[in-house]
Amino acid sequence: MSDALGTLGRVPGPDDVKGILHPDEQARHRTLARLSAGPAVERFIEWYWSVRWDLRGRSPYFAEVLSYPCVNITFERTRTRTGGFVNGVATTKYIRELSGVGETFGIRFRAGGFGAYTGLDVGAFRDTAVELPDVIPESAGLTERVLEASSDAERRTLVEEFFACRPFLDDPTYLLVLRVVAAMEHDLELTRVDQVTARFGIPVRTLQRMFRRYVGAGPKWVLRRYRLQDGADLLARGRTEDLAALAAELGYFDQAHFSREFTAEVGMAPLEYAKNSVRSRNEVTAKVFPVGR
Repeated sequence: MSDALGTLGRVPGPDDVKGILHPDEQARHRTLARLSAGPAVERFIEWYWSVRWDLRGRSPYFAEVLSYPCVNITFERTRTRTGGFVNGVATTKYIRELSGVGETFGIRFRAGGFGAYTGLDVGAFRDTAVELPDVIPESAGLTERVLEASSDAERRTLVEEFFACRPFLDDPTYLLVLRVVAAMEHDLELTRVDQVTARFGIPVRTLQRMFRRYVGAGPKWVLRRYRLQDGADLLARGRTEDLAALAAELGYFDQAHFSREFTAEVGMAPLEYAKNSVRSRNEVTAKVFPVGR
């Protein structure tokens, strides 16, 4: 199993904001922390994350994310919603309103990990959030214990003790899903499903069934989501000099196709998004290093 996990076990550092839209602007409205998964659960859990905000006296902020193809379990305490939830793969831009005071502690499962752990068809949870006890009945009471914990480390201990109790059997199909998804994420030359099926020797219909059952979305969507995340990340970092070349690197037929898909998913054109990111970064820098001081 450790070979199959490969580099997937790495917890992103604070500068790794791939998937987070308008990262500098978003960081001004909330804090984000991540914790690694322990050895008892790292076969199916990738890492833990926590978000906190205090916007009392300020306007609500709408945080936007191009989510990864994985299930998240969240333990939330906000002005509008409190509880534990199973969040399926979000196939459109995920938007979360942050208002007042709130916090979320999340479990990010590996792509396919939640399906392998529960034996459930993850496609049934796509674009939905379901209360945790409705999916895992034996989790009754876990949400209250997690939210009462005094630190993220204590919360991690509680959820790992719970999830480690259930036997986790080796699942060859899950291991194959891990390998395929890792290649899709990290190999920028993979831009079409037929390239994936050729590399791994999997018939396309078999791949589609595997992805619905374990990942919750089709392989074509997963490829496009990873490449869109790559594009948004590069644009936010200032890659604007040659959009046609960027589109080609991401596997699009031409710049027009990339621009249309990016605009449809993100809500603004690539150059507009890049300019917005630079403006937000400059505003942060100006506050940290005021002119004349």
